[in-house]
Amino acid sequence: MDKIIILDFGSQFTQLIARRIREIELYCEIIPFNADFPFDDEIAAVILSGSPCSVRETKHPDVDLALLMEKYPVFGICYGAQLLSAKFGGAVSASTKREYGRAQLQILEHDELFFEVPNNTQIWMSHSDTITILPEQSKLIAKTDSIPVAAFKMDIGKFPVYGVQFHPEVVHTSFGKKVLENFYLEYVV
Repeated sequence: MDKIIILDFGSQFTQLIARRIREIELYCEIIPFNADFPFDDEIAAVILSGSPCSVRETKHPDVDLALLMEKYPVFGICYGAQLLSAKFGGAVSASTKREYGRAQLQILEHDELFFEVPNNTQIWMSHSDTITILPEQSKLIAKTDSIPVAAFKMDIGKFPVYGVQFHPEVVHTSFGKKVLENFYLEYVV
């Protein structure tokens, strides 16, 4: 049985991520970021949750992303995306204002992650940091009017790695469940 592991960095939405994964009829488990990771053959992919913390803090929640990326497709949400960017040479800065609420996703590059997701679809933001520089070997695939990096894909290793600055798991993101489903169906199955 394939399972999705959700690494929990303390997000208020972690249970919603699990709910959306289960709604697309996939098994998932939530594991705290600082627990021993259960490397096994049943794991199909890893989702990195959001967090109330900042990657700019000295003692921010952290994991060995390189090790995970060697073995599994990875999907970072909000803090998870910022962690991917920061650990691989990108830059994360404090936003000039906390971004909380609706935004319109502008899809810049065709990618299977956005299959059947209309351009300018509504998404939900909840962050006080923003990715300002992507790591090398990354491709910007979406933005909004207020943030330059809403979604990106990293070409590192044999598995796909994605980061999204928005929350696909909340109902305010119109096609969020479709984004999660696309990640699984296109890159994991």
